[in-house]
Amino acid sequence: MRKIEAWVLEAFLRTCDDPKYTTVVPYEPGGVIFSVGDPGDYMAVVLSGQVDIIRQGKLLTTMDSGAVFGEMGLIDGASRSADAIARSHCRIARIREGEFAAMLERTPHFALSMMRLLTDRLRTSTAT
Repeated sequence: MRKIEAWVLEAFLRTCDDPKYTTVVPYEPGGVIFSVGDPGDYMAVVLSGQVDIIRQGKLLTTMDSGAVFGEMGLIDGASRSADAIARSHCRIARIREGEFAAMLERTPHFALSMMRLLTDRLRTSTAT
C-alpha cells in the first residue's frame, strides 16, 4: 500500500501546530478510531503502531506507521465507509479540513502525493 512520501509527511506534521485542526490521540490495541457511519471530518496519519481497516467484518488492510487513512471522508464529506481499529498501541494524528486545505495550498507536492495514494487505492480495489 502506497504511503505519503516521508519528507512530505514530515513537512506536513511540522506545520500541524493548531489543535483546532490537528490533534494526536493515543489508542490501545482494539481501540476504535472510527466506525462505519461516523462523520468523515478528519483524515488520520499513523504516527506509530498499526491500524486495521475493516468493512463488514472483513480485514481490508493494515496501516503501518506513516500511512494515511480516512481521507475520502474528509475530501467528500461523506460518512465513514469502514471501521478503523488499533491493532497495536498507536498514536494517530487527526488532520481536520482547515489544515488539510492549507497544506494543499502550501505544498503542491502534498496534493500530488495524495492523488497518487488515492489512485493506488482505486487500482487495488478494482483489480481482478
